[in-house]
Amino acid sequence: MATASPSLISAFVSQTRSPCSPAPSHLRRYSGAGRGDVVGFRAVAVARRSRGASFFTRAVASPETGVQKEEKASGEVLEEEGVVLPTNESSERLLRIRHTCAHVMAMAVQKLFPTAKVTIGPWIDSGFYYDFDIEPLTDKDLKRIKKEMDRIVNRNLPLVREEVSRDEAQRRILAINEPYKLEILESIKEEPITIYHIGNEWWDLCAGPHVDSTGNIDKNAVELESVAGAYWRGDEKNQMLQRIYGTAWETQEQLKAYLHYKEEAKRRDHRRLGQDLDLFSIQDDAGGGLVFWHPKGAVVRHLIEDSWKKVHIQHGYELLYTPHVAKVDLWRISGHLDFYKENMFDQMKIEDEKYQLRPMNCPYHILIYKRKLHSYRDFPIRLAELGTVYRYELSGSMHGLFRVRGFTQDDAHIFCLEDQIRDEIRGVLDLTEEILLQFGFMKYEVNLSTRPEKSVGDDDIWEKATTALQDALDDKGWAYQIDEGGGAFYGPKIDLKIQDALGRKWQCSTVQVDFNLPNRFDISYVDSNSEKRRPIMIHRAILGSLERFFGVLIEHYAGDFPLWLSPTQARVLPVTDNEVDYCNEVLSQLKSSGVRAELCQGERLPKLIRNAEKQKVPLMVVVGPKEVETRTVTVRSRFSGELGNMALGDFIGRIQVAVENRARL
Repeated sequence: MATASPSLISAFVSQTRSPCSPAPSHLRRYSGAGRGDVVGFRAVAVARRSRGASFFTRAVASPETGVQKEEKASGEVLEEEGVVLPTNESSERLLRIRHTCAHVMAMAVQKLFPTAKVTIGPWIDSGFYYDFDIEPLTDKDLKRIKKEMDRIVNRNLPLVREEVSRDEAQRRILAINEPYKLEILESIKEEPITIYHIGNEWWDLCAGPHVDSTGNIDKNAVELESVAGAYWRGDEKNQMLQRIYGTAWETQEQLKAYLHYKEEAKRRDHRRLGQDLDLFSIQDDAGGGLVFWHPKGAVVRHLIEDSWKKVHIQHGYELLYTPHVAKVDLWRISGHLDFYKENMFDQMKIEDEKYQLRPMNCPYHILIYKRKLHSYRDFPIRLAELGTVYRYELSGSMHGLFRVRGFTQDDAHIFCLEDQIRDEIRGVLDLTEEILLQFGFMKYEVNLSTRPEKSVGDDDIWEKATTALQDALDDKGWAYQIDEGGGAFYGPKIDLKIQDALGRKWQCSTVQVDFNLPNRFDISYVDSNSEKRRPIMIHRAILGSLERFFGVLIEHYAGDFPLWLSPTQARVLPVTDNEVDYCNEVLSQLKSSGVRAELCQGERLPKLIRNAEKQKVPLMVVVGPKEVETRTVTVRSRFSGELGNMALGDFIGRIQVAVENRARL
């Protein structure tokens, strides 16, 4: 839908939510009867389904920092100064306010710009938006629109619901010359058609809900945030519209807390930090959506990959490397040419055959499975790869590291027997927890998606697979929600969103049972009766994509990576040029001990320290005449302050222990 959005709403629909199928489309009824398609600031209440227990958590934003804190179900805020930020899911009143604000804004726009045509205006997780066919708007226009909205709120106009026939709705739309509304009407299948009026002055096709009158909105808790371009129906071939984003809350205090949160999110923006810390770039000369990992960013990537590989080998996975291209026929067999073609790059002709850049890794792993006949005794077979894939994205939809055209998935496929599904899923959940914990993520939102209306596979295997997923989650003791009918057409799945330091939810991990690809590729094994049977295939990704996960890490830590993950762990700083020779000795010993260190000189010590702070280097090693004389170092930690004077060997030992334990120094 949107081709651009505010920087706050940065948790875009994941490129890794489904490693082997496109993300589902978001359907809306009328102009604003559904949620927006962009995931942003959320704190969804989740029930634990384990051992009969039931509890809920939600998020609280501190007015000083905007950082969310956990709150108990009773409503007790764990920090007294916190302001509870409700969500659309937790507050029906908030949802009604936001939906009504979208209508009030549309009414205000058409009062100020009579030729403007309205399209859709749903609520979203942080507020609302509305799309208009209008000339480009400026920040000055937004201020005028907000003042007009305030006047409409002050008039306390009633919101009146009316039911009309389809013919009557069409007659009214034609009378006011709203072509987009005519398209929306054609897509509505239900009858009667519902219309909401604001007083006697403005109306819109809508299914609700709304507040009773505009006076129920606190105008001081509403703010227009930005304007962006958006194609009608999300299709670049259609008219470019002007999308106005707004935020709305129940009280002015909630808005204040949200704005603090927004500023904190801006401070953590991975695109700015990526440039400031020299971590990565996207070069226009090479093309949009293609990530260049700079030396410091590449170090972090190496650490992530190395850790990922080690833990996978420990858990019985076999590592793979597979090609970046394949014959088109492979993607025809897999079904991607039929179901995913719009997300694939154009084909290339090599000699007399056509090849395709891979959008997925799954078919490659199946080909490796098929290289020989398997016995039931071979299972489970776990294949894992850090595989780079390429997917076509509209230029307007790309966003830093979060939505790119080339990215590396931490992809794995498990081939197993029916009675092994539960244990394998539990193993994936344990592995997921182990890996995410290394990076500081301990809170998750988990969804179990069940069989959709259109699907492949027998009822019996669907039931077994879904039960296995549920049992694994219950055994794990994780909180989760059931998304009825939200599974992929080829099998049920578990999706996991990690919660960052701001309480935002990021789609990363997914576990999917697949009944489709084993049939398409006709893979089999020999059972205990020497008969050929079809194995179960499980797709799973834990980090999602390395690019996106790196972006999440940058924002989670605000660029202040933990010591084990920091690209530069220590910076050696001489007080004067007289200490440079000893500094080089210190640097040499640090590097030979595996510490990522560098020497900086040529400035006064206070400036060297400030520069190290700006670059978020965890440890500063200060060397003056005393340190040279005693063959020691004086250490300052960004996180713990002055650590004092110590022998170089002791310092190195403390670093090694801290890195091994994933701790700070």
